[in-house]
Amino acid sequence: MADETFGNSAREPRFKTIGHLKKADEISSVFDFKCRFSSEHFVALGKPNQFQIPRVVVMVGKKTHKHAVRRNYMRRVCQEYCRTEQATLGSMDIVIRVIKPFLKQDFSKINQEIATVIGGLSKCRES
Repeated sequence: MADETFGNSAREPRFKTIGHLKKADEISSVFDFKCRFSSEHFVALGKPNQFQIPRVVVMVGKKTHKHAVRRNYMRRVCQEYCRTEQATLGSMDIVIRVIKPFLKQDFSKINQEIATVIGGLSKCRES
């Protein structure tokens, strides 16, 4: 008999497999759509999709920071924001590029900046 204490009921909603952009042609189609919003640390690109959930990819290049640990932290912060705000993102394909490194001390400021950048993509939903 399965123990129900380890079920998914205690966890918050997670992105399903379809919730991530994985193929290069899917990502390049978002770049080609040319709906873009940027800030000090991020560039976000968006494109409406036919699915009922948002699909997100976070890109952090080696030029942003040379240490993989720092790049992975920046990626996790962006993915966590998108996971928690999944219901408000709508049905869009979103590419988030980190263009300037940030530290753990700036966490609340960075979350507000991600919210602003993704909120700026709302103009893409009408397109």
